[in-house]
Amino acid sequence: MTSYKLALIPGDGIGVDVIDAAMKVMHSAAARFGFALAPETFPWSCDFYLRTGTMMPADGIETLRGFDAIYLGAVGWPETVADSVSLHGLLLPIRKAFDQYANIRPHRLLAGVEGPLKASEFDILCIRENTEGEYSGAGGRVHQGKPNEVAVETSVFTRVGVERILRFGFEQARARRKHLTSVTKSNAQKYSMVFWDDVTRELSAEYPDVTVSQMHIDAMAAKMVMAPQDLDVVVASNLFGDILTDLGAAIQGGLGFAASANICPDRSSPSMFEPVHGSAPDIAGKNIANPIAAIWSGAQMLDHLGEGEAAAAVLSAIEAATAQGIGTRPGQNTTDEITAAVCAALEA
Repeated sequence: MTSYKLALIPGDGIGVDVIDAAMKVMHSAAARFGFALAPETFPWSCDFYLRTGTMMPADGIETLRGFDAIYLGAVGWPETVADSVSLHGLLLPIRKAFDQYANIRPHRLLAGVEGPLKASEFDILCIRENTEGEYSGAGGRVHQGKPNEVAVETSVFTRVGVERILRFGFEQARARRKHLTSVTKSNAQKYSMVFWDDVTRELSAEYPDVTVSQMHIDAMAAKMVMAPQDLDVVVASNLFGDILTDLGAAIQGGLGFAASANICPDRSSPSMFEPVHGSAPDIAGKNIANPIAAIWSGAQMLDHLGEGEAAAAVLSAIEAATAQGIGTRPGQNTTDEITAAVCAALEA
């Protein structure tokens, strides 16, 4: 029997709740489809930071390197640790160290879920560049606290980085409905975003079967609200992808349904899977967090591990539950009730 080593990082707040719930579904899928999961939990979090002064140990990256996948709950507790500390101390270092340059976020309405838009038949796959761009961390501050203080934040776009994320997007589009939309703001950012547009045009010649559209970020925001059904695969930079995928979460019914995968496409390092929602400290431990985003992220993990049939079954089980109205509205069902419904559908 194949066994996969999973590094669990529940993190903060409801991250603990949803990872616990999602792992029940993952183990159920493993039992049904004849493989095993060997999880090991790491307590790296804001609480860990308050106790140790770091979000994870100095050897944290090397510790994670030996796992087949990383399953993350949520990171952040702003009342105790600044988001800039928690993000740059755990999540971003993992993404960069393991070259998880492709952030994949699916956006569609699950059966039984009502979104805020008139449109309901949309299926968007957002591909966000995940390791450079606007989140490169290049910059600094001088004369802090003085009237002449200066803050500089430099976006870094490399040809390697832009080419590989666009190529990844083209391949995804080729496997879906053969339409790729590249998002920039090249009318205002005449160096980095014009460069991105140029690379998009260059690569499009290699994919004659894929229809390519190029849109500015502001127009894309409107498009996702007014005509999301016209979109297939959307590729964007780190910052623009971050913003658009929260909009995508909103039109699919909320962050409780928003899954994501941080992928190292060449599989030289482990990939990481996480729900998009935050840690929501105010509802942590109350058995009311929606675990669907975490479970959907787990389905992405199973698919990446090569267990495609199990992944598809988990997604079908999620929709079987939501089609019955379970987990479709905030606070309507407990975490345990939603988890039990998904497990029951998976085992049926």
